[in-house]
Amino acid sequence: MVAIQSEERDVGFVLQGLRHAIDKLELEFARFAAEFAQGEQWDDEGLNSAADWMRFNCHMTSSAAWRALQVGKHMEELPQSLEALSSGDIGYAHLTTIANTADKVTGFEESELLPLAREHSPGKFHYKVMHYRHARDSKAYNREQEQLVEESYLRLSTAEDGCLLINGVLDPARGGEVRGVLEPLARPSGAHDDRTRDQRMADAFYEQLTAGGPANVQVTATVETLRAMAGAAGGEMEFSLPLPSATVQRLACDSSVMRVLFAADSLPVDVGRSRRLVDGGLRKALAVRDKHCQWPGCERPASWCDGHHVVHWVDGGETNLENTVLLCKRHHRMVHEGGWKLIKVEGKIVSIAPTVTFGLPRGPD
Repeated sequence: MVAIQSEERDVGFVLQGLRHAIDKLELEFARFAAEFAQGEQWDDEGLNSAADWMRFNCHMTSSAAWRALQVGKHMEELPQSLEALSSGDIGYAHLTTIANTADKVTGFEESELLPLAREHSPGKFHYKVMHYRHARDSKAYNREQEQLVEESYLRLSTAEDGCLLINGVLDPARGGEVRGVLEPLARPSGAHDDRTRDQRMADAFYEQLTAGGPANVQVTATVETLRAMAGAAGGEMEFSLPLPSATVQRLACDSSVMRVLFAADSLPVDVGRSRRLVDGGLRKALAVRDKHCQWPGCERPASWCDGHHVVHWVDGGETNLENTVLLCKRHHRMVHEGGWKLIKVEGKIVSIAPTVTFGLPRGPD
């Protein structure tokens, strides 16, 4: 055990030495990058900037190239910082933050930041410097943050398999608000929660967007699809590929249904409406009785839950207090699409995994 500990300390010493050597090489690279930017080679080769040339020819990311150029540009203004890097008091990551600050703050003095750089990790130092920049010029800081708001975007596209692809950027303030909403919802919840953090975050995102109740979407399906009969087509919903019958059943579990009869030539001949939605007094009664999602161990509040028909109304189940229960959206999906079953044992809800039957008959959807 002692030998192992000694070896670990030696490896750590080697890591520190390698990092310090790399930092010095990064500094030398930045020096030549600034010199290269003053020349015309990148322009002669048809590139938009020296950073673009470095991206392609030095195999760098855009951010790494621009950081090098920024450090090289301000090296003459940062003698104390360069000395601190050379002695190992700070790292190259600290220096990039200092150089970026020198570029943005009028009347910048490196001596005001070096004590913070020596005291904090590069990430924490960057955070502290943001406070420093606000204190020095709050108007300029505000303009920069507003520019980030203007540059924010959200892009939605559909993959070949029908999945929604989400790509976007939010400014720090709104991004912080979104994280503040999603993080509590992304914690593990209920029994059998083996989702990864990314999966929990995706579910939290969906739950937050649909927290106001059933989504106002139109799903078109035949009775045969609702009954999951062999040979039935899938359900149809705008912005989605055909839905499986289990998903149609879940969406229909807590919704209003419009009946449309078609003639042989596919023209509608009769339209009627029947209410299947768990709302009004029934919804209030459910909230009072269940208080939260009834999946074992889940405490999603009633306002986040769907009304689930224990016996689906398409199979003759009634929309009443006895035949309904509150389930959060994740567990509602697990019951329908995931094949889980809910049974009552001495008045308590018990969840049964799809692969575990214990001789019980297949329950209703």
